[in-house]
Amino acid sequence: MLRRLLLAVAGGLLIWAAFPDLGVWIAAPVGIAMLVAATRGVGVGGGFGLGVLGGLAWFVPYVSWTGLHVGPLPWLALAVLQSLFVGLFGAGVSLAHRPVADRATAARSPLSVAAIWSACEWARASMPFGGFPWGRIAYSQAEGPLLHLAAWGGPALLGFTTALLGGLALATLDATRRQFPARASVSSARPARRGVGAVLVPAVTALTLAGAPMLIPLGTDGTPARLMAVQGNAPRNGLDFNAERRQILDNHGAVTRQAAADVAAGRLPTPDLVIWPENASDIDPFVNADAGAVIDGAVEAMDRPVLVGAVLGGGRRDLTNTSILWEPGVGATDQRYDKQALVPFAEYMPYRAFFRAITRQVDLLERDFVPGHTSGVIEVPLREGGGTIRAGLGICFEVAVDRVMDAAVHEGANLLVVQTNNAMFDFSAESAQQLAISQVRAVQYGRSVVHSSNVGISALITPDGVAHDPTALFTPAVVEGTLPLRTATTPAAALGIAPDVAFVVLAAAALIVPARRPRRSRVAE
Repeated sequence: MLRRLLLAVAGGLLIWAAFPDLGVWIAAPVGIAMLVAATRGVGVGGGFGLGVLGGLAWFVPYVSWTGLHVGPLPWLALAVLQSLFVGLFGAGVSLAHRPVADRATAARSPLSVAAIWSACEWARASMPFGGFPWGRIAYSQAEGPLLHLAAWGGPALLGFTTALLGGLALATLDATRRQFPARASVSSARPARRGVGAVLVPAVTALTLAGAPMLIPLGTDGTPARLMAVQGNAPRNGLDFNAERRQILDNHGAVTRQAAADVAAGRLPTPDLVIWPENASDIDPFVNADAGAVIDGAVEAMDRPVLVGAVLGGGRRDLTNTSILWEPGVGATDQRYDKQALVPFAEYMPYRAFFRAITRQVDLLERDFVPGHTSGVIEVPLREGGGTIRAGLGICFEVAVDRVMDAAVHEGANLLVVQTNNAMFDFSAESAQQLAISQVRAVQYGRSVVHSSNVGISALITPDGVAHDPTALFTPAVVEGTLPLRTATTPAAALGIAPDVAFVVLAAAALIVPARRPRRSRVAE
């Protein structure tokens, strides 16, 4: 049993290592293989417990940034909740690996592993309170060779293949141990050589899966648009990042005015659109005239439209996390987007009275945000060529929420814009984790992405998932460049949730189909 415990912990730690900051993509399938090795061959309860243990080894370090300034309770509660879904995976593996009579069913094992993993991920990304899709295994593959698969089936197919690769690696090891036992006798050497195919089939399949996706071409052509993301920085990190009234807004105004001066002097090209991050205006510019004046001044200096992230709700009981298009000579336009997928316990407090009985920290969130109800696509004409930017918006956590990003693309977005506020997470891996999600989204939808953070990491991402000129954390910066506007529909965008549904059905089949125990030969009888 000790061996199984060690395998579960090691598997969870390897999965964590696959994500940024470490970002060792191959660690994900290896970690999944170790979780399978730990949980198969035990009862369903044992598989669940070992899965939870592996999940804790993964999620405790992975989401450690959630407890930086509010203490360990929210951090550990989230880690435990997510680990329960990994426990379901362990239980599913133990159930799917019942004894079977035929080789075909045994060969199906890697597919069963991948399907069960995908089904558990879908559940984890969906519930409770809308789920936690942030940690989908696909987002560990932003720098790996499997990334191109996102264009064909989104995070679902990319995650399924990652788990399948782990299952095949374990099947290769199993076949090797069966065909070439450590203490093989001379008489057993010939049968072992005849069984070399049992080793080569999963091994070659795994190697093909690992390398072949890179051969899938990704379109990066399109009408060129000049984009600029402004990273103004915050005066401090932590929960009180905006404690100094208007300081974050002033920072973004100052960096934008300096960029405007560089444009006027010919040191930078004129952008078609400037993007400020989430919460760039830390006070409501419609209630506070001084805040509106800062934005007006920056927009007039740049003389180009600026997409401004702002918190609205001054004088009201509720708040909205909003993005507003601000134009020179016009000011705030009616093109705006209110964040739809709010983060529970961060932007609103569900069952406040109940959770207050557990911890008074719920009152750190004094006012709830309210969600928007329409997808965000804003339009800006290009300076040259007669084209139009149709920017599909996702604010912060929404980059990981399929329905939000799907809707923006289906509304005709030819560019994606992710505005985010990372000031509360210090120098943790959170910012790099989020950038990796944007990289996967770029490939999934075949769209360029402007990833704009107030403190970093900001970057321009081309449709092949490459992040260009990523900024350093907590440093004022401007990221600018040309990105292609694209309208072509990828298979992943057309399929939507179909791959998730298919893998859930496949997992159900793997768990429901009754197992058959090996028949004893009549000779033996």
